[in-house]
Amino acid sequence: MRTVIAGGHGQIALRLEKLLAARGDTVAGLIRDPDQSDDLRAVGAEPVVCDLEGATVEEVARHLEGADAAVFAAGAGPGSGTGRKETVDRDAAVLLADAAERAGVRRFVIVSSMGADTEPPAGVDPVFASYLRAKGAADEAVRARTALDWTVLRPGRLTDDAGTGRVRLEERTGRGDITRDDVAATLAALLDEPRTAGLTLELVEGDTDVTAAVAAHARG
Repeated sequence: MRTVIAGGHGQIALRLEKLLAARGDTVAGLIRDPDQSDDLRAVGAEPVVCDLEGATVEEVARHLEGADAAVFAAGAGPGSGTGRKETVDRDAAVLLADAAERAGVRRFVIVSSMGADTEPPAGVDPVFASYLRAKGAADEAVRARTALDWTVLRPGRLTDDAGTGRVRLEERTGRGDITRDDVAATLAALLDEPRTAGLTLELVEGDTDVTAAVAAHARG
């Protein structure tokens, strides 16, 4: 299986790349900064320099040719302003979806955010509100596509604790924490279970094994 991951140097992406490579998959990570290449190689992934804020659909589609799946795990990151929430968290996600369609890659998994489906409450930090709106807009654009077998994953508050391999994965979980390790493990399991296509799922820590939690949502 060949998977292309946008945001290949992010904390979740590196964990996912390591998991997929360790089991023998071919993994490519799209990165903006070529200096990050060695970090991807260290986890067994192929670095592909591609700035999603400036690339065209055709350029990204070329990187996706021959892939079995695409994962959008990019984000503007802490410290970025409203503008980059729109150009990365929204526009780059839409660009990757456009490119996946162009390249004929049907399986598409996007890492979103809990709270992306509602208008941010009054008083929320304006940049964080922009982030949630950008994620929500990206999700909506992806879910409108009939040429993609998409799954939207919305994790709770991310932590760097060691993963437990046990989660709660539901359409609605309520607020909660989740380790980045367990988000990566859940993404890998979702890629293995195409019958989760068409679902938007929230993820927090819980009591169910990751594989079983994903399998419980398999349809058909």
